[in-house]
Parts: sequence; C-alpha cells; structure tokens
Amino acid sequence: MLQKQTVFSVQTNGAGFTDITVPVCDFVRRSDIRTGLLTVFMTHTSASLTIQENSDPAVLKDLQTFFNRTVKQDNSLYTHTAEGEDDMPAHIRTALTSVSIGIPVSRGVPVLGRWQAVYVWEHRDEPRIRNIVLHLIGD
Repeated sequence: MLQKQTVFSVQTNGAGFTDITVPVCDFVRRSDIRTGLLTVFMTHTSASLTIQENSDPAVLKDLQTFFNRTVKQDNSLYTHTAEGEDDMPAHIRTALTSVSIGIPVSRGVPVLGRWQAVYVWEHRDEPRIRNIVLHLIGD
C-alpha cells in the first residue's frame, strides 16, 4: 500500500465556485497509484467542497441562489456576528455541505463522471485563499 499527500492553495473570487478538478487529477496522475481512494480535504470552516455538474453554469448559479435564500445574511438571526454579516451564514453553509470528499481512483485517475467537477465553494463574500489537502492511498 502506498500513500501520497500534497497541499495546495486556491484563490477564490468571493462567494461562488472555483473548479479544482485539474490540480486534483494532476496529483493523482503523478502519484503512480493506479487503484485507491483520494481524500480531498479543505482546512477551513467558511467554505466547502462539492462535486457538481461542470457542463451548464446555471446549475452552480441555482445552487448559490438556493443557499442565499435558505441561509440568510442577517446578523439579527445569529449570535456569532463579530466577523461580519457573511461569516455565520458561511459556517452554516459549510455545515450543510462538507469540507471533505472521497473519490475512488481507478487506472491512475479519479473516478469522476463525464459531467462532474470538483469545486471549492466559497461562502464568504470577499476573495480568500483556501488550502486543500490531497491524500491518496492505494496500490
């Protein structure tokens, strides 16, 4: 059993999605691991990871719109308000999604569907630098 790990940073543009599929796939291809499990983990609590459709941008727009309606930016709703109106809603959105994704690896590539991509989903309004840990275990 082999293990490989790397950390990389992603610059987001503020609230919305940043596609990280290429660096994720490049890491797996360079690893020399043909079959295994890739863990994609983000070391933050106000952004999340998701696998979503990469074909129609309307999907990502609709997801963002849904979360904006569901988790309001309104400090009157929250106790934790010291870091701005977008902070507590960002934590809730992260709790409803995930900071970790497991992706099977087969034949030396992540097993993603034809229309799937891996995204950092930034929940804060301002651009941020987010750190991603990739850990691959297998043969």
